[in-house]
Amino acid sequence: MYLSVQLSCYPLKDEYKQPIWDLIARLEQTSLEVHPGRMSTEIFGEYDEVMKVLSDTMKWSFETYGKSVFVAKIMEGDRRPK
Repeated sequence: MYLSVQLSCYPLKDEYKQPIWDLIARLEQTSLEVHPGRMSTEIFGEYDEVMKVLSDTMKWSFETYGKSVFVAKIMEGDRRPK
């Protein structure tokens, strides 16, 4: 099953940009298709891999940068930009 995800991260700190850039860089090192945007990052891939990457990446973010809010919209299907 293929997933399309829209992910936003809001680090709860004054210096919020670096944690977001590092999170995107980490996502881009995976096998998933990643499209960073100004307000959110779109992620595309097979269900099991997407869910594993999201779990691992959020855990890494919490351990590395502390408190953050993540907002994810997850949809079954291929919604990649054409």
